[in-house]
Amino acid sequence: MRKRSVLMGLAAACAVAAATFVVTGSGPAVAQQAGGFNFTQPQNVATGLVAPWGLAFLPDGSALVSERDSARLLQLRAGQAPQVLGTIPGVVPGGEGGLMGLAVSPTYATDQWVYAMFTAASDNRIVRFRLNALNSPQVVLSGIGKASFHNGGRIAFGPDGMLYAGVGDAGNTSSAQNTSSLNGKILRMTPTGGVPSGNPFNSLVYSYGHRNVQGLAWDAQNRLYATEFGQNATDEINMIVAGGNYGWPTCEGTCSNPSFRNPIVTWSTAQASPSGLAFANGHLFAAALRGQRLWVVPLNSSGGAGTPIAELQGQMGRLRAVARGPDGWLWVATSNRDGRGTPGAQDDRVVRFPPVTSSPSPSISPSQSPSPSPSPSVSPSPSPSPQPGGCAATYTVGNQWQGNFQGNVTVRNTGSTTTNSWTVTWTFQNGQVISQLWGGDWSQNGGNVTVRNLNWNANIPAGGTISFGFIASWNGTNGQPTNVTCTRT
Repeated sequence: MRKRSVLMGLAAACAVAAATFVVTGSGPAVAQQAGGFNFTQPQNVATGLVAPWGLAFLPDGSALVSERDSARLLQLRAGQAPQVLGTIPGVVPGGEGGLMGLAVSPTYATDQWVYAMFTAASDNRIVRFRLNALNSPQVVLSGIGKASFHNGGRIAFGPDGMLYAGVGDAGNTSSAQNTSSLNGKILRMTPTGGVPSGNPFNSLVYSYGHRNVQGLAWDAQNRLYATEFGQNATDEINMIVAGGNYGWPTCEGTCSNPSFRNPIVTWSTAQASPSGLAFANGHLFAAALRGQRLWVVPLNSSGGAGTPIAELQGQMGRLRAVARGPDGWLWVATSNRDGRGTPGAQDDRVVRFPPVTSSPSPSISPSQSPSPSPSPSVSPSPSPSPQPGGCAATYTVGNQWQGNFQGNVTVRNTGSTTTNSWTVTWTFQNGQVISQLWGGDWSQNGGNVTVRNLNWNANIPAGGTISFGFIASWNGTNGQPTNVTCTRT
């Protein structure tokens, strides 16, 4: 998972906005339902993969997965065989390099762009392509230094609609402190690779002093977090701010230099090697490679961390990617066939875990959703009274920005048998118009909206939930809709 040499970190504490939580020893006990997901009920989505790396969702609820060494791009749907879409041209795998992170355009419904970061012959680069034209990618950013180790590779669209990339130092530690270098950084760019307003150095560099960032996630307040591989002693999760210096190579983990920002969580390297990162239900979920577990980290109101909980410890081997799907389940990809693991008969796998059904499932914040401004969420309207043998729907509004907003609907089966299908309807009162919806088949006539299930989410067990989300426009007032109703068969 990394090359380690001499410990370079300092050991003293540094005052920061969010307190650091250090995990030592064997770690906290496993809770089985930490963070709102039931880790006792795994469901294989795909088996027999080879070193899956990137994981991103399309608006129809299907997942795109990249294989690092084969450069294959696959499309996954729960309950169906994986579909190989093709091979991304120009990928030159080697060591930790290859086809890595994936991201789906926040305006995919209109532009159809999918983004990937990969190792090419002379550099690491970010490209974009359409699924019906994999052989014709457009270069978004090139010239990122590559190496056998520390390529970073995670990309994700943020709630501001910008594309972020975690880039490793490529073995050149001094580049992390050089703001003229792209390596050892978190980069922020427009969807076409330009420098957006708000970047602190009038370049693509957003934060620096990083060793090897492989996970990016935003919480409900639009705060950015990143996982980072340490060297000899300490792995970490950082809360990222524009222009922040995170200390590498001077500092590993928590240190006493006030010029550096300290992590909110640190682990020993044997416990973590954290790669993918996701946010759901007020928690961060960090996929650990060497640690062979999923770390569940509760966040407090200031963005600091509570006591982390280790899930799946030793059950699935090395974990590379984690994401909350539009279906409301938590998806996890293993990395046991990457040359460092011990593959099992079904490896590598993509597995999903259901939300805990004893309480309502929270609204979804999918990675492709562009929810760009820190506008406060609107409290959900009360669920309608369950219909006889039926279901109930809860409508919530997430973030609002520039005349648009993200909406989410949770559908609960209130009957005693599994649903065969479901339909949710409501009426907008203020002229809102949906432009994109994932997790359902939808139509809108004036203010009247109808959403029906897709094949993969038609069956909701008794007491269970699924969720779908959408992007819509608003002007002046974004009031709650009326007549939010769910029916089922």
